[in-house]
Amino acid sequence: QVQLVESGGGLVQAGDSLRLSCAAFGRTFRPYAMGWFRQAPGKDREFVAQITWTDGITYYADDVKGRFTISKDNAKNKMFLQMNALKPEDTAVYSCAAKDSSGGFYREDSAYSYWGQGTQVTVSS
Repeated sequence: QVQLVESGGGLVQAGDSLRLSCAAFGRTFRPYAMGWFRQAPGKDREFVAQITWTDGITYYADDVKGRFTISKDNAKNKMFLQMNALKPEDTAVYSCAAKDSSGGFYREDSAYSYWGQGTQVTVSS
């Protein structure tokens, strides 16, 4: 069993930065990829970014491209999301997820097998 734990959320002002972390615990961790999703109140969960575990290929949602950077530390089984130039519309619960295989579309949350509990990010205007 794999457990994912997020940290780093908080309350910031528009234009500020935050860095989220996701730590993986449990059995030998060898995901195909890991991703970040977010869910704002009253909205569906949406894809934010993904990084493949072996070769570090990244994908981003259009509205975070150029502002957010996903990265990883394989040795520590950790993934990060550096969020710059935050906007009020970035306010959401951010969750990390792990994908076991290349199957499934990376933007779909159904493609991911393991999920963290989420961390709240609130951006005030």
